[in-house]
Amino acid sequence: MKTIPTRGNRRTRLLAGVTGAALLLGACGGGAKTDDGKDAAEGYDPAAQVTITWWTGQTTDAEKAAEDLAAEYSKAHPNVTIKTSAGASTTDDLLTKLSAGFTGGSYPDISYAFGSWAGELATSGKTQNLATYVADPSFGWQEIPEAARDTATYEGKVIGVPALVDNLALIYNKKLFDDAGVAYPTDQWSWEDYRTAAKKLTNPAKNVYGSAYSVSGSEDTTWHLWPMLWQRGGKILDGRKPAFNSDAGVAALELLRAMAVDDKSMYLDQTDEKYGPLFNDGHIAMMMSGPWALLDLKEAGLDYGVAQLPGYNGDHQTVSGPDLWVLFDHGDANRAGASRDFIKWLTSKETDAKWNLAIGNLPLRSSEQGTPEFAAYVKEYPGGQKFFDNLANAKQARPTLAGYEEMSRNVGDAISKVLQGAAKPKEALDEAAKKSAGALE
Repeated sequence: MKTIPTRGNRRTRLLAGVTGAALLLGACGGGAKTDDGKDAAEGYDPAAQVTITWWTGQTTDAEKAAEDLAAEYSKAHPNVTIKTSAGASTTDDLLTKLSAGFTGGSYPDISYAFGSWAGELATSGKTQNLATYVADPSFGWQEIPEAARDTATYEGKVIGVPALVDNLALIYNKKLFDDAGVAYPTDQWSWEDYRTAAKKLTNPAKNVYGSAYSVSGSEDTTWHLWPMLWQRGGKILDGRKPAFNSDAGVAALELLRAMAVDDKSMYLDQTDEKYGPLFNDGHIAMMMSGPWALLDLKEAGLDYGVAQLPGYNGDHQTVSGPDLWVLFDHGDANRAGASRDFIKWLTSKETDAKWNLAIGNLPLRSSEQGTPEFAAYVKEYPGGQKFFDNLANAKQARPTLAGYEEMSRNVGDAISKVLQGAAKPKEALDEAAKKSAGALE
């Protein structure tokens, strides 16, 4: 069961049109609502007849599952009608649709959104503030991983509820390791262990690479660098100023450069879309990827393993890329309140087991680990338990602020140039920081 686009690429392909929309969100003056401090659901009547719209960002089986859940909720709450649709032809296009909807007044009550869009959406003037709502103990906000909660929060304002949690770990092909006589990765591996193994596993005669990296310049390129930066004690930002071009960032990028340029042990994917299938076909021995890859691995029948990301000085931090259910304000307390109640139900321990676990994602809440659905999930998807446990290593979140998208493109371009031998790490990251400063401020 897949989101739109395919699960392995669901947060990576930030198209040119989407980028333009992102830059407009903060300035969509046509009918933009200013935050007057009033709770959007003040005066909500739970018994009122109300219709809400839900853009799920899903397709095929996952969209059908969403429709079934909406119908289940409406059956228990017959006064609430939920109009459910994917919202756009691809998940990436949702941002464009939302931007146009803000201008024309035709945006939904709830929409799926990539976490990297949070800063742009928060500054649109159209989102609800759920900070007080999720603070109620009945919501169980603390059961959701901290990185996901932080992604939903912009300057103290909670614009939505995490829809999905994930993280990056190291997935490896056991047969390629066995054929090369290389010991499997462990949770104690360092980045030097990773580099050494990648060199041994690379076999040009058989078109086998030890590892892979995206050089499309997208968020897929950028966010793979962040764990290495954090492990070395670096930061993405210092306040609103770029800080990724520190010694920590340069050292992290230099290791990747050495693998790609000096060792030639790294397959460089220009599209984000090739390295996953090549891994499944036995041409790449290791890839840094997330739980969304498990379905394709299962379908490929590959004998694989999962380990924590390699670390630096024993630090094995990872990055989480949470996606969100963003709730919007239409100036109607009943629509706002019904949207909140539905999302609280959807993300509850009981319902999330029917949603995320059913479509192959990690559970949203820590309390789901003891459910029968979770037991079935880890049995069906080897490595699922490892990814769930690895959420504890997601100790920092990508910044939630307007300007992150532009900064990410600049960093992604810098990484791409360096890995293709066209620039040095220090000069490339310094240039990316210089280009990003204005957007972040």
